[in-house]
Order: sequence, then C-alpha cells, then structure tokens
Amino acid sequence: MLSAAAPEQFPADIGAEVAFAGRSNAGKSTAINAITARNGLARTSKTPGRTRLLNFFELAPNQRIVDLPGYGYADVPEAERRSWVPLIEALRHRESLRGLFLIVDSRRGLTDGDARLIEWSDPSVRGVHVLLAKADKLTRNEGAQALRKAEAELGGRATVQLFSAPKKVGLEDARRVLMAWLLASTDAQ
Repeated sequence: MLSAAAPEQFPADIGAEVAFAGRSNAGKSTAINAITARNGLARTSKTPGRTRLLNFFELAPNQRIVDLPGYGYADVPEAERRSWVPLIEALRHRESLRGLFLIVDSRRGLTDGDARLIEWSDPSVRGVHVLLAKADKLTRNEGAQALRKAEAELGGRATVQLFSAPKKVGLEDARRVLMAWLLASTDAQ
C-alpha cells in the first residue's frame, strides 16, 4: 500500500490494522508472508535491518498490517534509528491499531527490547501476540521449554505460541489471531 517515513504519510486512521515487530533478523518478514499466504509481500533478507520505514499492506478494504523496522542489532545509522521514534509513537496512538504481533527468535527468548515493546503497545488497550519463531530449529522438548519460559515471563500480558513458517508450525493459530483483530468491530470509526 505505502511506506511511511513520517506520520503524515500514514493511511487514514480507519478500519483495523495490526503491527508486526521484532528484533532484526527474528523472522518478521517471513512470518508476515506465511500468515498472509502471500509470498513476497514483505521482503525477506538474511541481512538484519532491511526494513527502514513503516510499511503498510492492505489485505482487504480497511484491513491492514504494518511492518515495523527491526530493533536490536542492525547496521543502521543512529540518526536514522532515532527518526523511527516519532513514527512508532504516532502508530501507537492510532484508533485503528488493534494488535501487535511480536516476533521473537525462539532460540534466544524474550529480551529487554521485547518487554519494552509490549509496554509500548499497552496490552490493556490492544492485544499482543508473541510468535516464538524458528521453532523448527528446536527439539520438541526445547520448544516446550521455550514456550513455558515465555509464558512465565509474559505473565498474562500477551498470548504466545511456537511458530515456524517453513514447517507451518502454528500457522493456522497465528492466522486466527490476525483475522480476529482485523475483523474486530470498527463501528466507532
């Protein structure tokens, strides 16, 4: 739909939108493509930090997803990183923002940056759903441990699931969460 470098470039604040965020190289673009069943919707790269603007994708009339720049390690100049702050803050105040998918590498677990993003999203206002991505890289036992640890750390502030795009682990569950948020009542708008 569009890439925004400033809040004035955002689409109209109507309908429903869901943000996708995560550390650089956590598998965010891969998750977006798998969940939406649209290969190439979000550009994937092995190089961290490729997403540098807020990218809005319209899935249906008045139903959008927003791909946020990755945080943590990325070869991005500090000045550019600072320019993202007003963008992200403006997104937070949109009436149409229904939820946040937080993509976390299941092998690394939740970080302080992830916790800050959950607080930013304000789980009392909108939903937060954590995808423990790259779950196919873990044994069944390691996956179960990662899930239990994340649930304990989240303490009910977000829902969480194991996810692997290549192996389709948790794909239908993630789609159900996305659709529930996108189809949420928009009567107030």
